[in-house]
Parts: sequence; structure tokens; C-alpha cells
Amino acid sequence: MAIDPTQPYDPANIFAKILRGEITCNKVFEDEHALAFHDIAPQAPVHVLVIPKGAYVSWDDFAATASDREIAGFIRAVATVARDLDLVQPGYRLLANVGANGGQEVPHLHVHLFGGRPLGRMISG
Repeated sequence: MAIDPTQPYDPANIFAKILRGEITCNKVFEDEHALAFHDIAPQAPVHVLVIPKGAYVSWDDFAATASDREIAGFIRAVATVARDLDLVQPGYRLLANVGANGGQEVPHLHVHLFGGRPLGRMISG
């Protein structure tokens, strides 16, 4: 079920539960701004989700309301995860879905980091 990114943040979403330690994850990275963990249904040999620690519904919400420090910290965390997983060379893909048309399913900003093989075209058709 795709979500509406204009709705208020839902603290019962799965990523909020992971951040609170109510649900475990296979953690790759954590700092004061972000948590990164392996996706439970990987779409590539490397498929990691990176989420900010703040309560942000989507990329749009994050860009509009997060502090400059949170934004910089989150972007640096995504880059650190890619480097730590040795994905910079030969390359990787980042994906952030926003809203129903974008296919967002969890109402907490998350970036998918894919790598480990050639990924092909972004969108076909």
C-alpha cells in the first residue's frame, strides 16, 4: 500500500519501531543522524536501507523541515555506507520513493542503496 507523504508522521511505522529497538535489524551503520540496515527482501546483492533518526515522512518532508545539520549528517551517512560497503567503484544506485505514484510504502524517509552487480536501466517502459 503506497502512502500519502502529506499525512502526519506515524510513530507506529516499522522504521520508527526499528529506531526505538522494538524490532531488530541487520545493522550496517549508525550515527547520531542515521541508521542503515540490510533490506529483508533484497533486490540486488547489496540492498541497504538508510533512514534518518528524525520523524520525517518523505524526502519532501525532510528537505522542508529538517535542520541543515540533520540534512548534511544524513547525506554523509548515505555516502559513508556506500564507501564502507566498497560500492563507490564500480558504482551503486540510490532510490528514495515519495508518495503513492513513487511507490512509497513506509511513511518514514528511507533511501535504498543498491549495488553488487550491474543494475540496468532505472525505469523501463
